[in-house]
Amino acid sequence: MEFELRPWRMEDVEAVARYANNPKVAANLRDIFPYPYTRQDAEEFLQSCIHADPSRQCFRAIVIQGEAAGSISLSFGSDIARRSAELGYWLAEPFWGQGIMTAAVRQFCEYGFASYDLVRIHAEPFVYNLASCRVLEKAGFQKEGTMRCSVYKRGVLWDSYLYARLKTGCVSGGPHS
Repeated sequence: MEFELRPWRMEDVEAVARYANNPKVAANLRDIFPYPYTRQDAEEFLQSCIHADPSRQCFRAIVIQGEAAGSISLSFGSDIARRSAELGYWLAEPFWGQGIMTAAVRQFCEYGFASYDLVRIHAEPFVYNLASCRVLEKAGFQKEGTMRCSVYKRGVLWDSYLYARLKTGCVSGGPHS
């Protein structure tokens, strides 16, 4: 299925409020993503995306069939992590399992590497989110490890995984490699 990645617009508010108000979506995201998800939550989210400092974050809407049906973002590191970024994403449940998110992650990472001084993009899916792990693996990410007891979600401590994709041609090194 075709999709487009584009900057967020305030007119996306109704679609975001409708698609984000899903406990299955919220279960796989940080607690800052609320459930239930209200129109006000959508308005605040869109304002934060539209007015984000472009040196710190990059947000894009995943547009399917003319409406925003998900989000993808890069949060840039600072100091010694300034050439790294964390990838975040979600997609509306009606579009799960169709290869859209894998393609969006590939496309957005290529954009990130081409547009910013990045050599590494990482993601931290919860250990129980196997679909997200598959998305990352299919998009060229490698699992680097398990972060034990790193997530407290819905009253339970969970592990999460660390996945990363390096810019083509990047070679790790340093005096202690």
